[in-house]
Amino acid sequence: MQARQDTLPHPITRAGSASEHAPSYYAASRHHELDLPSLEGEQRADVCVVGGGFSGLNTAIELAERGLSVVLLEAHRIGWGASGRNGGQLIRGVGHDVGRFAGVLGEDGVNELKRMGIEAVQIVRERIEQHAIDCDLTWGYCDLATKPRDLEHFEEEYADLLRLGYAHRLQRVSRANMPTIVGSQRYIGGLVDMGSGHLHPLNLALGEARAARALGVQLFEQSPVERIHYGPTVRVETASGSVHADSLVLACNAYIGRLQPRLAARVLPAGSYIIATERLPEALAHELLPQNMAVCDQRVALDYFRLSADRRLLFGGACHYSGRDPQDIRTYMQPKMLAVFPQLQGIGIDYAWGGMIGIGANRLPQIGRLAEQPNVYYAQAYSGHGLNATHLAGRLLAQAIAERESTGFELFAKVPHRAFPGGAALRSPLLALGMLWHRLKDRF
Repeated sequence: MQARQDTLPHPITRAGSASEHAPSYYAASRHHELDLPSLEGEQRADVCVVGGGFSGLNTAIELAERGLSVVLLEAHRIGWGASGRNGGQLIRGVGHDVGRFAGVLGEDGVNELKRMGIEAVQIVRERIEQHAIDCDLTWGYCDLATKPRDLEHFEEEYADLLRLGYAHRLQRVSRANMPTIVGSQRYIGGLVDMGSGHLHPLNLALGEARAARALGVQLFEQSPVERIHYGPTVRVETASGSVHADSLVLACNAYIGRLQPRLAARVLPAGSYIIATERLPEALAHELLPQNMAVCDQRVALDYFRLSADRRLLFGGACHYSGRDPQDIRTYMQPKMLAVFPQLQGIGIDYAWGGMIGIGANRLPQIGRLAEQPNVYYAQAYSGHGLNATHLAGRLLAQAIAERESTGFELFAKVPHRAFPGGAALRSPLLALGMLWHRLKDRF
């Protein structure tokens, strides 16, 4: 999942009410606030970016580094959507089973997608180092197997990463050695990747906003876009101002709503949920995750979890495609956590929250430009790989806009993306039915 909070699109209280506002763990542990104005009056820029999450922020940074003037508009607060509320797992890769696209991209194109999935994590690493962003970055991640076919997939992934010259340590973990990774009897093996890891996503977003501002990007919060006038010069209107720009980047992902109907039809907002325990004793935290890795299983309705810097277990998953939040996220998620870690029985849950990720029909990020408006660019539908893929998208968009060419951008743009059938009313129920089928397959 991916998201932030002070006020949230689907605000969740600890009691689970979707109509009340309560901070996520990330909002409660952020390092600083940004004092950003709302848009008033007219602005002129080379590029207007709509969306103050990772996609928008990193596009703005990359454009500013290339000498372009940028205005960024965020409807709520920086990091308010998935970017500031997600699981904080920084994992290599940009999509699910990218080999499926060999018919469109060729084998060389597929290999380039895989290399970009590795590069995406490196971009995050470099951004954090360059701007000294304090976001609890910790290296170490493990894919968890619950079925023999998961282990077969790990063998293929291990061989493929070696073939690509992966620079970080990989380790296949047998069932007997799983207690060195995770203190649960549920898993039969794993694949450790020391080139992936975890971090505090909201502090990363806030740090990147500060970096963008230092580079000259004009950032405006509480400035929802009401209308876009397309043309050789784009005019973007809010309630109290407007931006004139040569190019426009739409970086709204699951929250694009009715702003651009063609893009909205290609991305499905899906809810994902996290609970955070009270602070754990050091010995218990070490028992759960002895090497402080982020971990994730391979099921469709996956579990993902990690430790925070102050020794809370952050346990997430349960992606919902129905468009409805659970009535009580804590009650909904705690049994899932206890099924993995029964030793947490009696441990308090201090935070429970949710947010919306953007799902595409083919599970590959959608990065491109509107055919009918070639100066309008977009990035969306990261399908759970958003923390790293957004940073890659920002670089590819900036290359395409500022340098007029980008091999990576053109590669992504070649992949066709179908609209979800049935319009907005039927989109979620139809996908929910399809995902139910995949969940049933998980049981066998």
